[in-house]
Amino acid sequence: MTKLQASAADALRDALQDGMTLAVGGFGLSGIPADLIEAVRDSGVKDLTVVSNNMGVDGKGLGVLIEAGQVRKVIASYVGENKLFAEQYIAGRLEVEFTPQGTLAERLRAGGAGIPAFYTKTGVGTLVAEGKPHEVFDGETYVRERAITADVALVHAHTADTDGNLIYRYTARNFNPVVATAGRLTIAEAEVIVEPGGLDPNHVVTPGVFVQRLVQATARTKDIEQRTVRQRPVAVETEALSV
Repeated sequence: MTKLQASAADALRDALQDGMTLAVGGFGLSGIPADLIEAVRDSGVKDLTVVSNNMGVDGKGLGVLIEAGQVRKVIASYVGENKLFAEQYIAGRLEVEFTPQGTLAERLRAGGAGIPAFYTKTGVGTLVAEGKPHEVFDGETYVRERAITADVALVHAHTADTDGNLIYRYTARNFNPVVATAGRLTIAEAEVIVEPGGLDPNHVVTPGVFVQRLVQATARTKDIEQRTVRQRPVAVETEALSV
């Protein structure tokens, strides 16, 4: 049976409730499920705990949920691109749990694999490890980290089939695969959707067993937070052409 929904709003219609935990794929503005994020905003759901690598930027990505006042807590590894986020955090209106990026990825992966907790050396001796259980293995101290399982996971794929098998493209792969497995209910948006059998099984990253609902992503400009590429000096271009 097809998992394809008519729209992002339809895919989320009975899935959202106040106070829930939402895991969202993406890295900055790369590979974010923009349609699904906007549908969450439009739903009016509030007091969300959002798990994501970061919270996008002001007015884009997960930043729209911050602007709408729908987020109570954030579990992330980086939040430096969002000024409103910083303002709400400093004002005490937003709870933040900072997690090292690799630890965050492993917490999500563990949640999807049914592993309740794991030990890591990352963060030992820092604020990240305060209040958490420690253990010594082979003479080295490790801190215990809990897995993350979200009520709903939202991801963006480049290509999918209607059975929910997903393929990601380049940098947009980022956190999407681990987020996809960490949701009790996983909803994916995809730029290209084909019928079953239309994907090479060797290229599938997220098997459809992890995805319950699918929606066609809206064609849109893919934003970049910061453009750091500068024009090549003319002299360098001339020299390169003469070689």
